[in-house]
Amino acid sequence: MKTKEIEFNADDLVGSVEAFAQHVTGRQKLTLRTATMPLPPPVKPFTAAQVRSIRRKLNVSQPVFAAMMNIPTVTAASWERGRRKPTGAALRLLDIARRHPEVLLAG
Repeated sequence: MKTKEIEFNADDLVGSVEAFAQHVTGRQKLTLRTATMPLPPPVKPFTAAQVRSIRRKLNVSQPVFAAMMNIPTVTAASWERGRRKPTGAALRLLDIARRHPEVLLAG
């Protein structure tokens, strides 16, 4: 049977006890892990011309672009005509495609 040496860290122990005390008094929700990480800035909306430019930079047709983005071809065409605007995860993926087109080309 393998044994693993356990390293004692007093700061971690004190932090855990303080977190539990805050939970008991109702000041903090107790979770398995608490981490803080910086989030990327929000992505500004793209214009129809910008979406078209991203597709052209990739040198692909609308159906191929739609397949790369995992969206219906009608949606990609609507973005390029300005009838609809990309939102949410699609907006983030378009931003990545604009800055690093090789990501969508890698398959």
